[in-house]
Amino acid sequence: MTETSEHLALPAALADVAKVGFEWEWDEEADEARGCDFELYERFEAPERTARWFRLWTGNEEVDGSEFRFFGATGAGDYAGFWLVRPGVSVTEQPVVYLGSEGECGVIARDLGDLLRLFADGFGPAEAFADPDRETQPNEAFQAIAERYAPGRGGSAAGIVAGAREEFPGFSEFIDAMCR
Repeated sequence: MTETSEHLALPAALADVAKVGFEWEWDEEADEARGCDFELYERFEAPERTARWFRLWTGNEEVDGSEFRFFGATGAGDYAGFWLVRPGVSVTEQPVVYLGSEGECGVIARDLGDLLRLFADGFGPAEAFADPDRETQPNEAFQAIAERYAPGRGGSAAGIVAGAREEFPGFSEFIDAMCR
């Protein structure tokens, strides 16, 4: 079944983040990366594409990833998307998950508002998953977007990620049960 463009349209806040885009570069002198290696898609990934790579990622031909709406990836092949686990609420109220190219996975935000705060504080999904305590460079453009779509939200990246993991402690086991 092919979904219509309307069903695959990103929420306005993510579309605004995509217009700004993420910056990433390798600092030869410091021998470290600066910024976030993350690219938002123009729309949610089509279900057929999700099914194809999700089956490869899990090694399980019986799964299709339909419980997710992926909206971006890193150059290394890590994915970020909404986990459609809360019945009866919009996609923007669903938790945001990270699936790494090497099998690592976790919940990084309770909803889109929390994700926007992470972006505003200089975190991409991979950075939030791997080290939410690290020092970052806040992004002014993303801060303006976060204030427009999630006014008054605050908290540290570590607090946001910890809150999401506390609310959804069984995510890794959920994924592990699908893997072969």
